[in-house]
Amino acid sequence: MKTFRSLEFPVYRDGKSFYKSCTFLTRGFRRDYWELKDQLLRAALSVCLNVAEGSAKYSDKDFKRFLENSLGSINECLACLDIAYDNKLISIKNYKRLKVEAESIAKQLGGLAKKLRNSN
Repeated sequence: MKTFRSLEFPVYRDGKSFYKSCTFLTRGFRRDYWELKDQLLRAALSVCLNVAEGSAKYSDKDFKRFLENSLGSINECLACLDIAYDNKLISIKNYKRLKVEAESIAKQLGGLAKKLRNSN
């Protein structure tokens, strides 16, 4: 097995970019929304960390489970962004941009999980 193979996956790179975007965006959150900021950033970080951890597993079944965790995290991110938008913490432009990024990541994760499932 290749060492650090997660670095080769586009979904890993996209996850890092998404995390960076969320980090930049949440700098403007008011103090009374620190829980939302913290949850969004932890979920966004979890997307790429689960891809990385799962890619080091020896079986496709284990890797697929981590990809499913990552998919749950990207869905959690979108829920946080939706709440942030509802509370006027982010603009509709930023919400829509990050939603498109999240959808792309979700599709990549789903496709990779499907490929692993079909390889068994």
